[in-house]
Amino acid sequence: MSSLYKIIILIIMVSPVRDYAQGFQVNLQGQKQQGMGGAGTAFMQDASSLFFNPGGASFVHGTQFNLGVTPTFARGAFMDDKTHEVSRTNSPVSTPFAAYGMFELKDSSKLKLGLAVYTPFGSTVQWEDNWTGRFALTRLELRAIFIQPTVSYKLTKNLGIGAGFVYATGKVNLQKDIPLVDANGNYGHAELSGKAHGYGFNVGVYFKPIEKLSIGLTYRSKVNMAVNDGQANFDVPEGVSANFPDGKFKSKLPLPSVLSLGMAYKANSKLDFALDINYVGWKAYDTLSFDYENNTASLIDTKSARMYKNTFAFRGGAQYKVTEHFAARLGLAYGITPVQDGYVTPETPDANRVNYTAGIGYEIGKHLKLDASFLFTHLERSGTNKETNLSGTFKTNVCAPGISIGYKF
Repeated sequence: MSSLYKIIILIIMVSPVRDYAQGFQVNLQGQKQQGMGGAGTAFMQDASSLFFNPGGASFVHGTQFNLGVTPTFARGAFMDDKTHEVSRTNSPVSTPFAAYGMFELKDSSKLKLGLAVYTPFGSTVQWEDNWTGRFALTRLELRAIFIQPTVSYKLTKNLGIGAGFVYATGKVNLQKDIPLVDANGNYGHAELSGKAHGYGFNVGVYFKPIEKLSIGLTYRSKVNMAVNDGQANFDVPEGVSANFPDGKFKSKLPLPSVLSLGMAYKANSKLDFALDINYVGWKAYDTLSFDYENNTASLIDTKSARMYKNTFAFRGGAQYKVTEHFAARLGLAYGITPVQDGYVTPETPDANRVNYTAGIGYEIGKHLKLDASFLFTHLERSGTNKETNLSGTFKTNVCAPGISIGYKF
């Protein structure tokens, strides 16, 4: 029986922390940029430049504060290839946020100091009870918060540089059913939870060769998130409980690097265009390993191939000043999935995607600004997972309305 238990535990346990990173890159760090497809590497608009390009933050005037939130509504469904049974998600609303404070020193308009706090990874996925893939996942809840103190300096009237140190903190809770039945016909259940920490940086260069054209280049480093004190809990039939002891585990997961090249063009006093190209370093995520505190013949330390690939994303948008105080925005983004065939999971049934975005902005006097955005995307992916043999088609619709308030001194 020990071989059977080894197979069960490998199927259930090889991928919990992978779910934390795979497909959960949240590009919702600024309402103005969100309305323009997420493009912002070369288009400096407010204190959110601390995230989009630390080098360009020195070109944003004055001391500013900005706070925004984007409630995200995701609804998913899965059709099993064999039974044609349709299962759906009951996921709660997630709330990625971004907060920025940028300070201009009195004796120098060239130097900017800033603090950015944002959520680049995070979501909650919950499938309905007794769904087809319950042995792969029943619920996944995760959160990652990046804290980034930043320095930006304008070297010349056309060139700026900047850098920020990143401290990342997060947590994850993953739950799955286990294909072991007790006397009452109830399946076993596994729950993994833990806190993770990591470090990285964000650097950028901003260049304005002519008045109407600006160019930005940024690099956000990979962040290795370490789970050093995770907790694994099992609810299984009493006869096999000794094979599934509760206990601690350790693991590491890489959150990918992002290299971005951006251009912005000012067609006239009312119309601006922006374009970003992102190169995301998911290839670093090729293997995932777990070290369990309490090993048994059934619960062994594991290593699992992930074989992610580096990907591109393309983002573009426009902003039009309808009046002196009111602006309208439109955008489009196309992202290529890092998940290769055979590795699609119910945690993040990722696929190539097109994001459709729109936004508005209104200035109330000289100091207060309100911005809002809306994003919609549809994902569809079919395949068979190599580890769980779950085979079928995933469909997901995502709607994300957002709002922010900014104040300039």
